[in-house]
Amino acid sequence: MIGGFSTRDGTLDFYLRIRSLATSDMTVLDLGAGRAAWFEDGRQDFVSSLRKMKGYVRSLIAADVDPVVMNNRACDSAVLIEEGHIPLQPDAVDLIICDFVLEHVDDPKSFIDEVERVLKPGGWFCARTPHKYCYVALLSRLLPNRFESAMLSRAQPGRKSEDVFPKRYKMNRLKNIAVLFPGWDNESFIYRSEPSYHCGRQYMYNIMDFIHRIMPAFFSGTLMIFVQKPYPRQRCDDLCES
Repeated sequence: MIGGFSTRDGTLDFYLRIRSLATSDMTVLDLGAGRAAWFEDGRQDFVSSLRKMKGYVRSLIAADVDPVVMNNRACDSAVLIEEGHIPLQPDAVDLIICDFVLEHVDDPKSFIDEVERVLKPGGWFCARTPHKYCYVALLSRLLPNRFESAMLSRAQPGRKSEDVFPKRYKMNRLKNIAVLFPGWDNESFIYRSEPSYHCGRQYMYNIMDFIHRIMPAFFSGTLMIFVQKPYPRQRCDDLCES
């Protein structure tokens, strides 16, 4: 299609919303950034340029449990997460991006505690992740991990085995997000995206696209999570008075 994206491009929707929240004076954390496969192996088109936050914000920090993050070229700096700890000071970042990471989190409470610690009051946590009951998630839970890489290599030609990780799906419903972020401004929703797994064949894309359109949103959709950390009570009172 014109511009290289469809009317239901989830990456376009997700990063347009992030761009609407981000400003040039912000420090942004890309949490679970890995090696930035989208930057190294993906197409360099309009959507990719929208996704590239380096140079758009004051500082982009990449963080991951995998040491490969230290080779991430799409960031200004990189840090390694060890024993669940993000090596940043409290209230260090203005916005957090977490793109297709939540499905891998084994301990949601500890993960969210670290998110809350490093994010400034008023800052946004922005995440994209498959819904727990999306057909992709259901198939992933049925297949042993050793078979998942082989299946994905067929369904998503070009995806490398080092970019496939074990799935947990412990925080992949809107209800989970509401429980994990109590008191936060929650603007999360289910996005009915276009098919990602179609073996690179147009007829398969058309079949999967038809299924996406007629099935319930949660069965084919992606969770788009946008939650804003509240200000301390005294700060809230000051803002209301002003």
